Amino acid sequence: MSWSVLLNIALLLVSILLLWKGSDWLVDSAAKVGRRLGMSEVIVGLTIVAFGTSAPEFAVTFSAALSGKADISVGNVVGSNIFNLGIILGLCAMLIPLRTNREVVYRDGFILLGTTGLLFWFLSDGTLQRWEGAVLFGGLVSYLLLLFAWRRKWGDYRPEDALDPNRSMIAKIPPQATLGDILMLFAGIGGVVLGGHVLVTAAASLARTFGVSEWTIAVTIVAAGTSAPEVATSITAAVKGFHGMSVGNLVGSDLFNLLGVLGAAGLMRELSISSGAVSSVAMLCAMVAIVVLFMRTGWRLYRWEGAVLILLGISRWVLDFLGR
Repeated sequence: MSWSVLLNIALLLVSILLLWKGSDWLVDSAAKVGRRLGMSEVIVGLTIVAFGTSAPEFAVTFSAALSGKADISVGNVVGSNIFNLGIILGLCAMLIPLRTNREVVYRDGFILLGTTGLLFWFLSDGTLQRWEGAVLFGGLVSYLLLLFAWRRKWGDYRPEDALDPNRSMIAKIPPQATLGDILMLFAGIGGVVLGGHVLVTAAASLARTFGVSEWTIAVTIVAAGTSAPEVATSITAAVKGFHGMSVGNLVGSDLFNLLGVLGAAGLMRELSISSGAVSSVAMLCAMVAIVVLFMRTGWRLYRWEGAVLILLGISRWVLDFLGR
């Protein structure tokens, strides 16, 4: 193995560490906003935490789009969403069966399903045009407005959650931000931006060295790397019994990836992907439909359902490496 390959592998690992720790600092700092607003754990998981854990995807996708590497830009988002719903959500459910509720299924799950189907239609011609990126980004704005406008109607806004430390992990967050928190926020942003740039450069170099397409690298290795924050956040929340935050983080993160990250990248420039990439987007559509169905049956994700999701995620990786 040549020194250049070893160097790129080392850079890949360093970039993942930068993305992981940077987004972790971002989440910790940004969560204080939710604490001050008295937001429920579901809303925090779907907005602040989801945005923070989507920061690596945003950095990588934007950096790849700027570099003209559309396959890495789109493949990172599609692969991250498959990894989130397959490997991470499946692993959480296998550890502890996760409780779900009406708003996560009927509101967020159906919106994610519709958004994924819309993306499949947009990419069916192999191109994400600027107006399509604008539609996706507009969908993010509409979704956030919907969350805050309907939070009382759906019953996921409970002021007492912010007061009772036994009911919400948000109550454990200090109400005031310190100078250290502000410095941590900027350090987190810097770590995510730098890590995203290094990850794209190293991944593209490895793809050329081993003769693997940039789409395959992006939808597997890069996607898993940028999903590192979701792994830590969702598993920790599930083990501590905060099922709403665990599920909400993953669903919200996927929505942020599709609407915010990919929408912003598409607005910046037209993105053209390889013809074989459409099958991965179709797989993502099927996986979202299965997840919504599993969350609705018994209002719980059972261990056997988690095992099915993991198998689906792994099978997609195998098919991608086989070029199918």
